[in-house]
This record gives sequence, C-alpha cells and structure tokens, in this order.
Amino acid sequence: MGAADTVLSEDERRAFEDEAVAWLDAHAERTPEPSTATAWGEGDEIALMGAGGDIESEREHIRLAKAWRAQVFDAGFGWLGGPVEYGGAGRHPDLDHVYRSIEARYDVPDQSAWNVTWEMVAPAVLHHGSDELKRRFLRRFYRGELLCSQLLSEPEAGSDLAGLRTRAVRDGDEWVVNGQKVWSSYAHLADIGQLMARTDPDVPKHQGISMFMLPLDSPGVDRRPLKQMNGNAEFNEIFLTDVRVPHTNMVGDPGGGWRAVLTTLMSERRAVGSGSGSTVDPAEVITRLAQHLGRSADPIVRQQLAVLHTDSRLLHWLGMRIAEDVAAGAELGPEGSIMKLLANQRNIRLGRLAGELVGMAMMADTGDWNTYAWGRHLCSAPGLRIAGGTDEIQHNILGERVLGLPREPGRS
Repeated sequence: MGAADTVLSEDERRAFEDEAVAWLDAHAERTPEPSTATAWGEGDEIALMGAGGDIESEREHIRLAKAWRAQVFDAGFGWLGGPVEYGGAGRHPDLDHVYRSIEARYDVPDQSAWNVTWEMVAPAVLHHGSDELKRRFLRRFYRGELLCSQLLSEPEAGSDLAGLRTRAVRDGDEWVVNGQKVWSSYAHLADIGQLMARTDPDVPKHQGISMFMLPLDSPGVDRRPLKQMNGNAEFNEIFLTDVRVPHTNMVGDPGGGWRAVLTTLMSERRAVGSGSGSTVDPAEVITRLAQHLGRSADPIVRQQLAVLHTDSRLLHWLGMRIAEDVAAGAELGPEGSIMKLLANQRNIRLGRLAGELVGMAMMADTGDWNTYAWGRHLCSAPGLRIAGGTDEIQHNILGERVLGLPREPGRS
C-alpha cells in the first residue's frame, strides 16, 4: 500500500509542519501577519493577477526562483509526494500542499511561472511518459532547473485542440516539425515546450496527434512575445520551421498524444480555477478596499462581498476534494471544469465590484494606492476564461460527460 492509499494522519501532518517551519525559519524571513501588516496604502500594491515587467526583470525573477527552488528541493521539500525513482521524496502527496501553504507565509521568490511545469506538464510525463523520459525530466522539473511552456493552441485550433495543423514527420530517430503555436505562456523564457503535433493525418483527428518534450533553444524555433491589453507580454506565438526533436522525447506512443494532453488539460483547469501559485485571497483584498473607502456598511456592497467570500470558500473546498482524489490515484475528471467556471465567475464579480468602489480611478491612474491596479485585474480576467479551454468548452464537458446530454451538433 502506497502513501496515496492512506489518509494523512494529524500526527504526521503536525510533525511535518514542525519540520518545514524549522527549515524555512533557517532560510527565509517570515512575512508580517495580517494583524501586524502595513496599513492600507503603505508598501507595494496588492497584485491579484497580471503583474508584469520588462524582459530583464522577468529573467532576474526566473533566476531567483530557480535558485530558491533548488534549495527547497535539495532539502527534501520539492516533490514530497513524487516517486523516489524519479526524484520525489516518496512521502504522502498531501504534504506538497501542506508545504506550499506554509511557504506562503515567508518572503521567498515567486514561483508562479512554474505552475505550467508542475501542475500541467509534469503530470502528463508522469502518467504517460516512458521510464527514460521520466528520469530525464521529472527531477529537473521539480527542482526548478527546467521551466516549461505549452505549445498546444494554434491560430485556427484554440479550443478545438484536436484540429491542430502543426505536423511532425518521422525521419529516422527524429521527428521534423513545422507549424505555428500561440498563447504559449512564458515561452520566451522557458527551456522546454510541451508540443502537440499531428503525426498521422490519415486517421481520425484525435488519434493522429502525438506529444513531445521540445527544447525551445532548438534550431528553427522562433519565439515572439505578444503584448496584451493588461500591459504584459508573457504570452507568445511560436513559429516552428524544420525543427528536429528526438523520438525519445515523445510522451507515450505515436498517435497517443490525445490521452496525454487530457491529463494536462484536466490539471490546467484545476490550476486555473484554484489560482495555484497565488497566496492572495481576492475576497479579502476587495473587502479591505471597501473598508478603506468606507463602503463596507453599504448593504448592497456587503451582499456582493458575501458572495465573493462564498466563491472563495467553495473554490478552496473543491480544491481540497480534488487534491484528495489525486492523492488516492484517481485521474482528474469534470471537477476541473467546475472549478474553472466558478473561478471565472468570481473574477467577473470582482471586476464589477471593484469598478463600483473605485470608479474611474480603475481606468485612469490618479496615484491613489491600489485603485488603478484593479484595471490590470479587469484586463487580465478575460484571458483566464480562455486558458485551459473556454467557458463554452467547460459547459460542453459538463453537459455531455456529467449530465449525459447529446453532443453538440457538428462536433466530431
């Protein structure tokens, strides 16, 4: 019986918490508790999403995050629930979540750029990759040595991922890839691309797709950051021209990429919905904003705040339920779609309430602390309704796979 087959006992949890706190106290500074935090209007503005910067500051951010992650991993906290043979600690999978919640109390480099690597790419490699591929990549993923980006969506195949046109043709021990990808987060800084390409055009579209781990410094890879309306440029379009990738970098068998990418997509929907990597509760932030502006006694504002706090608790509990299922060895199901839809709904509500509270200061920078920052949130939120599959795709998944409704006309 493995660790995933047992429930984490309270004694084991408390012993681990003491272990993690002792190590973190020796290597990082604690952030102030809410009761002793700086007053509203002091210090850095509170960023909920969409924090950006120039390319050099992004590179420095990645460098610091890699260095910190190496320390965490070498101390035994990097991949607690992972199999020992692939670099994990072989402990209870719940301890990964426990460690992250403890680490969030400390002033350490932000590692949110690795969400794609840990939450989306690594599960596909772990569940579908060859033993050799797992040994080559998983330890380096979780140690922070390799940053991943997804090369999935295309200009004419976004939500319809199976309609992709990027081709990979076998040439001895390599595949030659030609095509274009878009919406690739952090691809301009990443080391590895999770590439989906059509390897057999003569079979039904879901059966002719394969997944590869593509080094992004390969000849023929052209990465172009895309400027977004929130001012950031973490998304990229990628042009692939006669790019050669070793056959040993294929995840699973030729034509078996759809099963592997489903593991990624289910993990991505869960991650997008849970806000993995974020230590900020948006409901708490906007409540403080309402209090600062003297609006927290307004019954309509209070009602909207209550709804946002309810959304946050539902997302937290659903995330815990999913984590327990994954720890027990179950594959992610439609819960990821539910979580993503709920998170999208919460983001819309947040933007609307912020607009009511701060007015035009959301769109024109008056210099007032943490007002114009909400404009960035509002401009970032639509992207999350697309990432991991649009709202319409999530509704189709729930309608067909949970409610048993007939498939949408025209969908193959």
